[in-house]
Amino acid sequence: SRTILRLPAVLKRRGKSRSAHYADVKAGLFVPPVKLGLRARGTPDDEVDTLIAATIADKSDDEIRALVVKLVAARKAAK
Repeated sequence: SRTILRLPAVLKRRGKSRSAHYADVKAGLFVPPVKLGLRARGTPDDEVDTLIAATIADKSDDEIRALVVKLVAARKAAK
């Protein structure tokens, strides 16, 4: 089953600061969070794990951007 991680858990898994994380989201190197409520956001854990694995596999920024696009598209398809 999919678990939604809140920002502190995502930052801990990625080993990144809040500002570095949001810079990656803006640059298309990480998936944007999903809306959970009016002020709540989170990121599916499987997407976090997929992007961490791509980083570990030394994928290029362009390959990671393509993966982000694919993951976001899969969210829409799952609805």
